[in-house]
Amino acid sequence: MHMSSTQPAPRADTPLSAEGLFAALADSTRLRAVVLLHHTGERCVCELCDSLGVSQPKMSRHLAHLRDAGVVAARREGRWMHYGLADSLPVWASATIACSAQNLATVLPFQDDIARWERQQTGIRRSCQT
Repeated sequence: MHMSSTQPAPRADTPLSAEGLFAALADSTRLRAVVLLHHTGERCVCELCDSLGVSQPKMSRHLAHLRDAGVVAARREGRWMHYGLADSLPVWASATIACSAQNLATVLPFQDDIARWERQQTGIRRSCQT
């Protein structure tokens, strides 16, 4: 079954399929966000925006797609939304993401995303709390 990246994401109550995972990761912004979340753990949307160099509306749209697919989970803290890899991911999906993220960490643009997050993390945290 072929799923284009323009098709709606599966509903969150539908089990994640291999096709669903790879369709969710087929967009470069979503893939970069998942790789960064694997390396850094849960992050505020503003941290992801700053690390990936994308606008908040664009990041939120892509995170909603990943959430709808069951790849990430969201948590609200005050006015901030935090996203992390979903605890409910099947073992095979977690292993696929972990293996991909480890191997992509030394490849551009993923390497730059991680380095940017490491350099900016203190400043970003302060901006998220104001």
